Amino acid sequence: MEYLYGKLKTLEREESPLKEAERLRAASGPLLHWYDNNRRILPWREEPEAYRVWISEIMLQQTRVEAVKPYFAHFMEALPDIKSLAQVEEQTLLKLWEGLGYYNRARNLKKAAQVIVEEHDGAMPDSYEKLLKLPGIGSYTAGAIASIAFGIPEPAVDGNVLRVLSRLLADREDIGKAGTKKRFEDLIRENMDRGRAGDYNQALIELGAIVCIPAGKPLCTECPLHSICLARREELTEVIPVKAPKKPRRIEDKTVFLLEWEDRAAIRKRSSKGLLASLYEFPNIPGHAEAGKLKEQLKDGLGLPEEEILSVEKLPDSVHIFSHVEWHMTGYRVKIANEHPELFKMVKKEEIFSKYPLPNAFGVYTKALM
Repeated sequence: MEYLYGKLKTLEREESPLKEAERLRAASGPLLHWYDNNRRILPWREEPEAYRVWISEIMLQQTRVEAVKPYFAHFMEALPDIKSLAQVEEQTLLKLWEGLGYYNRARNLKKAAQVIVEEHDGAMPDSYEKLLKLPGIGSYTAGAIASIAFGIPEPAVDGNVLRVLSRLLADREDIGKAGTKKRFEDLIRENMDRGRAGDYNQALIELGAIVCIPAGKPLCTECPLHSICLARREELTEVIPVKAPKKPRRIEDKTVFLLEWEDRAAIRKRSSKGLLASLYEFPNIPGHAEAGKLKEQLKDGLGLPEEEILSVEKLPDSVHIFSHVEWHMTGYRVKIANEHPELFKMVKKEEIFSKYPLPNAFGVYTKALM
């Protein structure tokens, strides 16, 4: 085996192919050398304090790095430590999280912060096992915090890492299965660079994010593992990783109403359970309302008397995709004669932008208030 770190290349003798563990260990040197010279400068990476690592990792789930940066900065300014997170009002927390989706993650952040204050004197546990016991923290997040903030040699296997390892090893197991993830976690735990655990995990994640990419052709010529990647060698990068197709999403049609009275607009709070629990929304009804029957449908669906409707304006259609359902929305701006507090919460329009958390699903209609 020969390492040429300056050229980011590892040479493997054909007569002596590497075993899985050997291949992973052989990747370590080139991988870390590549990371040292190519890693992105990120705010949570430059100051890897446990609280910052935790918040960033939760935000980064299902969200692009560039999109997370402003959210992270705003969150850190508003809630700079675990104690402030433990004490924040839920509506304030959800407003800070608005646009990131998966709002239960924000609620679990607060629950975990309260546990940390009550059981760990307000300090993030420096133990992988204790981290796993906190609400909302699974093996990936626990591994990321443990390795990056505390240098503990535990794996942090996300979709990026699953993709990199699947291609490196030409592994055809379904990466959506828990067993595949567990096997890769065990393989990394046994063979990772124990002296640079945090950098090692971040290097694998970074490689998957910017070189061994999920959509489009991987940038194999830029990869430090080019010479020992079996999927590249066997021309399998287009079929690996293997992942079973998702079930088709359910389609739900909705009609959304911007009900406006003077300088106010109507909102209502969603149920405390289910999708987008406890967030606010614009009044809406199932199905796509018929233009000629709007007044009738506003009365039947929302309880608004027909004589209260002063004007109706068509708004753009919108589609919002959740993991298991798609909302196909049409919208209308409706000027009304009176406030009707018995039917809706009428709030000043600027408060919708500053105070009340509305999910991105209604983004097209929120913008229409500007």
